[in-house]
Amino acid sequence: MDPEVQTKPESEIVSPESLSSASLAQERNWLPMAIAAVVVIAVVAAVLVLGGRSKPAQEAGSASAMPLPYADKLAISNLAMSESSNLAGGKVTYVDGRIANQGDRTVTGALVQVVFRDYKNEVAQSQRMALTVVRMREPYIDTTTLAVAPLKPGAQEDFRLIFDAVSPDWSGTLPEVHIAHVDLK
Repeated sequence: MDPEVQTKPESEIVSPESLSSASLAQERNWLPMAIAAVVVIAVVAAVLVLGGRSKPAQEAGSASAMPLPYADKLAISNLAMSESSNLAGGKVTYVDGRIANQGDRTVTGALVQVVFRDYKNEVAQSQRMALTVVRMREPYIDTTTLAVAPLKPGAQEDFRLIFDAVSPDWSGTLPEVHIAHVDLK
């Protein structure tokens, strides 16, 4: 026998049968627990990301389709768009802008009608939702409704509208944003 090749005596070789059942059970229990933890984290993240976002037109309001006379005193400007990915692998679309109250009353709520058009300039998606103003930008952008942060006469605020889904037929151009309903104090 070659002196450089060493073999272990048969008593030192570990066979699967000789492993203790406790150590095997311990190793096997970690995998289901790890999978369960990942699933729970993914579900919680999806609920946080998808919950509380834009509402479909049917849910968004019992407000009338006709804008109130005060709507012409609310000026929307500086529209811009951005997108990001969410933890569920989807895409979130943001419409940012500025709203100015050029009237003499305090606005405590507003619904906007947002219209996305396709390449033929036809409506690809139309959605009514509550206008939310930006309250904080650091460490992340936080928004709230006008009921929490009313828009006083002569005041201006940045706003953000959040869409979890936009029609695949949308042309990618800026959507139209119109005031559909106003609550006043």
